[in-house]
Amino acid sequence: QVQLVESGGGLVQAGGSLRLSCAASGGTFSRLSMGWFAQAPGKEREFVAAINWNGASTDYADSVKGRFSISRDNAKKTVYLQMNGLKPEDTAVYYCGRRNSYGSRSARDYDRWGPGTQVTVSS
Repeated sequence: QVQLVESGGGLVQAGGSLRLSCAASGGTFSRLSMGWFAQAPGKEREFVAAINWNGASTDYADSVKGRFSISRDNAKKTVYLQMNGLKPEDTAVYYCGRRNSYGSRSARDYDRWGPGTQVTVSS
């Protein structure tokens, strides 16, 4: 079974950048689609970005399009989220999840969530 662990979060000023990583262990990572989601206090887990098994297809929430970039390295069993131009409203715990097929923006369609990594953007 695939297990996921997120890292790379932190405190950054508005306009700054962070690179999140999601490392997988076990299972067959290269066959999986992966997604990044953000959950702010008191809110539901929201879609941020997704990538298919070979990185050829990506999808982004409108709120992050042009600022964030998702990528993966199947040899390292890792998916990344490059976050540029961060805004205070990006503050949340960021989670990665896996899915057998590509194309969903619903958190309910992903599983094997990691513990998350906190991103805090100060104004």
